[in-house]
Amino acid sequence: MQTIHKIHFGLAQKMGAIKDASVELVVTSPPYPMIEMWDEIMSEQNPKIQQALIDNKGAIAFELMHQELDKVWEEVVRVTKSEGFVCINIGDATRNIDGVFQLYSNHSRIIQYFLQNGFSLLPSIIWRKPTNSPNKFMGSGMLPAGAYMTLEHEHILIFRKGGKRIFKSEKEKANRQQSAFFWEERNQWFSDLWEVRGTNQKLDLKNSRERSGAYPFEIPYRLINMYSAKDDTVLDPFLGTGTTTLVAMALGRNSIGYEIDTNLSETIFKNLDEHKINILNEMIKDRLKSHTDFVEKRMIATETDFKHFNEFYKFPVMTNQETKLCFNFLNSIKNTDNQIVVNYSTIPELNFGYVKAQKENKGQQVLAF
Repeated sequence: MQTIHKIHFGLAQKMGAIKDASVELVVTSPPYPMIEMWDEIMSEQNPKIQQALIDNKGAIAFELMHQELDKVWEEVVRVTKSEGFVCINIGDATRNIDGVFQLYSNHSRIIQYFLQNGFSLLPSIIWRKPTNSPNKFMGSGMLPAGAYMTLEHEHILIFRKGGKRIFKSEKEKANRQQSAFFWEERNQWFSDLWEVRGTNQKLDLKNSRERSGAYPFEIPYRLINMYSAKDDTVLDPFLGTGTTTLVAMALGRNSIGYEIDTNLSETIFKNLDEHKINILNEMIKDRLKSHTDFVEKRMIATETDFKHFNEFYKFPVMTNQETKLCFNFLNSIKNTDNQIVVNYSTIPELNFGYVKAQKENKGQQVLAF
C-alpha cells in the first residue's frame, strides 16, 4: 500500500494542478479575518484591506478579507467530488475599531458562501479550548454594561457536496470497511462539542513560524477518520506547518497541500520526514491499546461477552461494522521534489491478540494480552 502527498507553495486561489471533482475531503483552517495577526498577509492580497483598517471601516475590511477567502473556496468547490465533504476550522473575531468593540462572525460568512454554492451544511462542531485562565471576560468586570465575554471556542463547519456518498466497487467497499472506527471512538467524535487541547508536543510541531495558526493534530485526525476512507485524497488549501498532511500519512490517505508562505517550506518538510515513522506507528499502537483497555473494562463492568470479533486482531468489538477494521503501519517515508511517498505494511500488527482467561475466585471471563 502506498500514498502520495503533494505540497504546493503559492496562492491556493489557483489550484490548476488539481482536476475538477477529484478530492473526497477538504480539511483546513484558514487565516481568520479581523484577527490582527492575519492583517498583514490579508492586506498583501488586497491593499484595500489595509486602507479600510486605517480608515476604521471594520465592516468593509471584514468583507474584503472574506472575498480573498472566497477565491480559495471557489477552487474548493471546483475540486471537491460530488458526495465529498469540506471541513473548515474557523474562529470568530472580536475587535475594537474607532472605539467600537464588536464581534465579527467569520463562521456565518463562510456558511453563507457554501450554501450559495450548492453545498449542504451538516451539524457543526464547537471546538472548546480548555483553559486555566480565570479571566472569562474583557472590560470593567463587576460593573454592569461594561464587560464582554471572551471567545473560548472555535467552529468546525462541515459541508457536503451533493447527497450521501455511495461506495460502489469492491475495492471502495473494502477500503471503507478497513477504515472503520471503534464504537467508543464514534461516541466521542460524533459530538457537537469537542474539548481538545493544543498541539501534541510529542509530534514536534512547534518548530514553526512565530505567527502560526496551526491546529492540534487531534482535530484533523478525527475529521479525516470520520469523513474519508483509505486511498481517498485530502486537500488542505491553507497547509501551514503541515498537520493535515501528517494526519493523512498516518491514516493511509493521499493528500494535497497549498501554502502561500514559502518560508514555511523547511518547517513543513521537517514535520513530514522519515523521523515521524516511529511516532506515527506508536500512535497506531496506542489506538489499538486504547481499544483493548476499553474492552477489558467493559467486560469486567458488565460481566457479559462480546458478540463480535475483529478478523485481523481477534479482539472483541462492539459492532459487526468493526470486524474488518485494519491499521496499516508505516514502512517508509521518502521526500522528493515537493512530493512525499509513504509505503505501508499490509500485514496487521498482531501483538493485540485476544485470549479468554478466568478471573480469580469469580469464574469471570476477562481479557489477557
